[in-house]
Amino acid sequence: MEFMMGEPRMNGLVPRGPPEPEQSQAELTGFLARPPPGKKAVQFSDFEGKTSLGMSMFNLSNAIMGSGILGLAYAMANTGVLLFLALLLCMALLSAYSIHLLLTCAGFVGIPAYEELGRRAFGTSGKVAAAGVICLHNIGAMSSYLYIIKSELPLVIGTLLASKVTGSSPWFLDGNVLIILVSISIILPLTLMRHLGYLGYTSGLSLTCMVFFLASVIYKKFSSECPLSVGNRTVEPAKGLNGTCEVQFFTIHSQTAYTIPILAFAFVCHPEVLPIYTELHRPSQRRMQAVANMSIGAMFLMYGLTATFGYLTFFDHVEAEMLHMYSQDDLLILCVRLAVLLAVTLTVPVVLFPIRRAIQQLLFPTKAFSWTRHGTIALGLLTLVNILVIFVPNIRDIFGVIGATSAPSLIFILPSIFYIRIIPRDNEALVSRPKIQAAAFAALGIVIMAMSLGFIFTDWAVTGQSKGAGH
Repeated sequence: MEFMMGEPRMNGLVPRGPPEPEQSQAELTGFLARPPPGKKAVQFSDFEGKTSLGMSMFNLSNAIMGSGILGLAYAMANTGVLLFLALLLCMALLSAYSIHLLLTCAGFVGIPAYEELGRRAFGTSGKVAAAGVICLHNIGAMSSYLYIIKSELPLVIGTLLASKVTGSSPWFLDGNVLIILVSISIILPLTLMRHLGYLGYTSGLSLTCMVFFLASVIYKKFSSECPLSVGNRTVEPAKGLNGTCEVQFFTIHSQTAYTIPILAFAFVCHPEVLPIYTELHRPSQRRMQAVANMSIGAMFLMYGLTATFGYLTFFDHVEAEMLHMYSQDDLLILCVRLAVLLAVTLTVPVVLFPIRRAIQQLLFPTKAFSWTRHGTIALGLLTLVNILVIFVPNIRDIFGVIGATSAPSLIFILPSIFYIRIIPRDNEALVSRPKIQAAAFAALGIVIMAMSLGFIFTDWAVTGQSKGAGH
């Protein structure tokens, strides 16, 4: 497939004629080029060229895996098993193709930064737009993770201490206090690390927690019977759609269309691709595409198994947050909640790195590394997200709209238009198959964006709630 191709220079993509006037020598000499003698290179990343293939895969997999994994069984209930898995596979392949476009552009001009690709394609306005989309999307993702901590951690602590969360609960059962403590004690120290590659260890731990979550979902499926046990009560099969404990392989109804944007957002990792590419040992498009393909494949397997066994446990009774379906007194589910909390906590630093990088590219593009600036940006971002989560009650709806616009932009639209603009017509004509594919890919992103916004606004009008996909 095209996204499995090797180096652009080995596939005739590099122009053989003289360089364009604005193209620097560093851009032509290759990815992570050496600076001229006597000059210091401007670092696009905190840690260039030293992270192993395995650690890079852990980081990218952790960036892909979002809190939306808890709602995939609900999505399957609205599509049927076969249709869901087919859509999931399509989105995985499209995401891999999108990363191929991004890596091809980066390899062609020697620029290892998403924001700089925007500058190369559309000038300063393109750089600002790319950086803004990255910041908004990842701040939204960070907010969703901290919301999980805010809502779930007090319940876990209350269960362990046999206490109930009430309006007059002690401070250690206050979600607002707990997210501040978690941010200061765990998240902030990890975000202060200079090397994104070192987060491969915490990313590996985060993925291990989610594997434990998957294993528990599978175990619970084989330990449950119909009629179903939902939470602390037993329910009979509901009448209507899938009213019995029978598997539905293909289902179409009013809620089915919501599955497409949910699955489209399930593979968002594009802001992290180029930072991980920069830090990869012996960086090349072929090696980074291999990292992306393995990460996407692993997440496809995890998503598919989680959705399938979660659905086969509760069928049409499954809710958007699958953990709410299990008994609160179940010791195994308590451990699963702790594992999910640890997983989302360790994901926040990985998501923060691209935001800090985008800010540095916008405000300090030629400055050498500074610990003060490095730490101040991280502290400022964490403070902002904490304030949003604590004081803005409808932040999920706000970032539901942002996610519905930023995610299709990052996955479909920006990589496509960057490819069309950056690869010269001498190498790929505007009517060539690769550029026509890229244009169609961008159009698909616009359609998904319109669908997502339409669903969110419809839900607001009808129910006052947003079912928009989150990360």
